Amino acid sequence: MSEPTADPLRRSIEVEYWVVEDDGSFTDPGDLLDASPGAEREFVEPVLEVKTSPCDSAAELRAELYERLGDVLSRAEEVGKRLVPLATPVSAEEVTERRSDRTRIQNRVVGSDFQYARHCVGTHVHVEQRPGREIDQYNALVALDPALALVNSSPYYDGKRLAAGARSKLYRRMTYDDVPHQGRLWRYADDTREWSRRLERRFEEFLVRAEAEGVDRATIEANFDPESAIWTPVQLRAEFGTVEWRSPDCALPSDVVRLANSVADVVRRLDDAEFRIEGDRGRVTEDQVVLPEFDAVLRYVNAAIEDGLDSEDVRSYLDRMGFDVDAYSPVSHEIDGRETVTPAEAREMRLTHADRLERDVRSAVRQ
Repeated sequence: MSEPTADPLRRSIEVEYWVVEDDGSFTDPGDLLDASPGAEREFVEPVLEVKTSPCDSAAELRAELYERLGDVLSRAEEVGKRLVPLATPVSAEEVTERRSDRTRIQNRVVGSDFQYARHCVGTHVHVEQRPGREIDQYNALVALDPALALVNSSPYYDGKRLAAGARSKLYRRMTYDDVPHQGRLWRYADDTREWSRRLERRFEEFLVRAEAEGVDRATIEANFDPESAIWTPVQLRAEFGTVEWRSPDCALPSDVVRLANSVADVVRRLDDAEFRIEGDRGRVTEDQVVLPEFDAVLRYVNAAIEDGLDSEDVRSYLDRMGFDVDAYSPVSHEIDGRETVTPAEAREMRLTHADRLERDVRSAVRQ
């Protein structure tokens, strides 16, 4: 497949990792927050997020993510902490929230189901919006959502098997089950005005629900706006000038970078290719980007969550959409097979995958 002729499409990554002690138990990031630019807290205590800046090329993105992770891991070694690239805690363990008005409001709006979101860490991919092509980019990322299967990194929640993509199931079908418009994949949009109308409707629903739960409007509006009050997996982000894809699990940086750059390559192809939506198969070729109808996308997404790359339909679809499926070996399929996982087994699993993360970063530094 030839390269598009358009200018470089900037892209960036935000990836979250669990922070553990040397025995595999959860801990606060602490000193790791000062180890690198882009290292930040999340809304639960034992999670560290590492962000890149917008990068012009695949090589630049790779170099920056590895440099920042390398700095964090060097500090982690000094203070006896590890980073774990598994999408859930695996076993039944308490994960503590950091106190804030924002989290308090989310707990009020979503209710007890918000507990499921505390047990998820993932990756966000941003690609630069092209003026006049924003909605095509959004629609393309909606159609690429089944690519989450390429990096499914935990099939377990609460010590039991849940799905090949346990994190995606926790978010979409459990956390936001009572407020599905907030957390599930939205349909294709016709234009940016339609997207804006959707945001406004969802924000109004959010306000009404929060006020019904006793939160005053001033506090809500101090912590949320229409863009930050939704968690749907694909979003147009006016704040950053990007289209954001929030579906992938956290994973090894080599897989995260490969996936982000593959997604950016498909989106960049929109600059030159014929673009349309039809049928139920989808394909990306040298001169065409054809998205399947949304109901077909949902079928692929559901299979990606439940079965991952064990689904031949998912594998074939992702191959048609331009991904090198054989380049990925999702951790979920490797560690799957147990009916239950004890806390002790989960701690050992975390340390095993912390080792893998460190080897992945060291290997990149040596290249």
